[in-house]
Amino acid sequence: MIWLYLSLFGVSFLAATVLPLGSEAALAAMVVHAESLWLPLFIATLGNVLGSATTFWLGQRARTVIDQRNRKIAERMQRAERWLGRWGTPALILAWLPVIGDVLVGVAGALDLPWLPSMAWITLGKALRYAAIGAAVLWV
Repeated sequence: MIWLYLSLFGVSFLAATVLPLGSEAALAAMVVHAESLWLPLFIATLGNVLGSATTFWLGQRARTVIDQRNRKIAERMQRAERWLGRWGTPALILAWLPVIGDVLVGVAGALDLPWLPSMAWITLGKALRYAAIGAAVLWV
């Protein structure tokens, strides 16, 4: 059973990076297999949040490269910066959204938004999404 949880963690982690991967099916399978919501929810959320923390960190490191080498990406970053600047760290509750969420997290890192509030909002959004998926699987 431990291998199943490690797999769920790994898929959830990778799904929170720029890789085109989803973790919802793995969570649903674990909820069915475990006949429980809480441990699969915790493992998937932990993996997904740590994946986002990695994306946040990469955003911090990539900022100087983007500014210096790619003007087109820098212009897109400026739009995202304006949006995040308007809404602040609470906008990171949307980090669970496909494609957009990863960009938000990377831009938050590039903007050097405060780490702890950013991770709190990211965790809340991801946990609520996984809880909704897991609860739906249990009720069906």
